[in-house]
Amino acid sequence: MAAIVFTGGGTAGHCTPCTALFPYVRKYFDEIYYIGSEKGIERDIIERTGIPYYFVPCAKLIRSATFKNLVIPFKVAAGTKEAVKLLKKLRPDVVFSKGGYVAVPVVFAAHKLGIPVISHESDYTPGLANRLTARLCAKSLTSFPETAKMLKNGLYTGSPIRKELFERDKRAAVKRFGFSGNKPVLLITGGSQGAQAINAAFAAAKKDLLPRFDIIHIAGKGNTVTAKENSPAGKEKGIFTAEFLPDMENALAAADVCVSRAGSNTVFELMSLKIPCVLIPLPKGNSRGDQVLNAGYFQRLGHALVLPQQELTGESLTFCINCAYANRFNIKRNFEERPVKSACETITNVIAGYRR
Repeated sequence: MAAIVFTGGGTAGHCTPCTALFPYVRKYFDEIYYIGSEKGIERDIIERTGIPYYFVPCAKLIRSATFKNLVIPFKVAAGTKEAVKLLKKLRPDVVFSKGGYVAVPVVFAAHKLGIPVISHESDYTPGLANRLTARLCAKSLTSFPETAKMLKNGLYTGSPIRKELFERDKRAAVKRFGFSGNKPVLLITGGSQGAQAINAAFAAAKKDLLPRFDIIHIAGKGNTVTAKENSPAGKEKGIFTAEFLPDMENALAAADVCVSRAGSNTVFELMSLKIPCVLIPLPKGNSRGDQVLNAGYFQRLGHALVLPQQELTGESLTFCINCAYANRFNIKRNFEERPVKSACETITNVIAGYRR
């Protein structure tokens, strides 16, 4: 019986693309397993799919000078040891790594056992985990064409995008959030961790946006929200607010325009759905600068407007949202000329080639 192990985590962006691939790989693999961290967000996401979930010790690099980073090699070694035990038990034909610090010990273990590894890099420039493990991978797949040239065994495929995003009914989605459908819907999201800068700018812009839009505001887990989580339209008419939304596909189906960070997976989903966007990338310094490059790529294609965080105010946010919505027909024409499509079948075909 053919088996596959998926791995990756630390953020939703490192595991959500795996869920997009699950329905496709079922055609080739009898058993699907996932290895992540014990308490990471990937565990919640994967366990909802019913895929058997296992965890190993892992260590995240802290992007500042700290003695805590000195223990990383020891944690990776411990995680690799546990991953070797797990992989011997699960006996996969192939391991698919979506990156993130969770994936490192699993890829190291697979290499030790002679199990082929396929990795996938979503961002314009490779993350640390994928840079560390690329030499151990049979193929390093990428969402952007240019990225494939930066990785050993690089191959451009595109990004895996969840099939269910294209199956939602807009009218039902609008109703799910308690809106009448008489106004266009604005979606504001800062990703699974939220974005305080976006939340603060939205608070300042809200009074100017409400007359024109119904608003879905995803504030981020742990952030204070102004309405009861997941209550239709909340306490404030015209706004649905939640810390986290498990059915994000409905928010995307409802949206006529969106404000978002520029994490690759989120952006590819927005682009594939042809939603006019204002992208506010996480600045370099707060991250390795990947979101700035992701956003710039789609701005050059005419698919999105980019608002740098250092220029973000309530006034500039309102202006850019109104511009994106007013320009929606030109933006959608650009999408037709340069469409963004799901790469699930392409990626699955690569993976299936490594079945024993």
